[in-house]
Amino acid sequence: MIERDSLIEAAAAVLSVLLMVSTMMYIGTTHSGSGGQMSAVGGQMLVAAIVGFVVVLTGVGVVLAYTLNDPEDGLEDADTQGSA
Repeated sequence: MIERDSLIEAAAAVLSVLLMVSTMMYIGTTHSGSGGQMSAVGGQMLVAAIVGFVVVLTGVGVVLAYTLNDPEDGLEDADTQGSA
């Protein structure tokens, strides 16, 4: 059976990727010109979507790290002992 933490991480990753792909598809269909070429505004929106995706995934990673970290794992103790 898959652990709860792994399942939450996988679900967050899949949902984030689905959101990114759907955003890119929306931008592509909305801002495509004649002949299937994308307009300059559409290209800028795609770049903004990619940057937003990176920022969102960073936030999701930080939230998951704090949410799923169990104090009894001893991860905090290992960090403080290594720096002393």
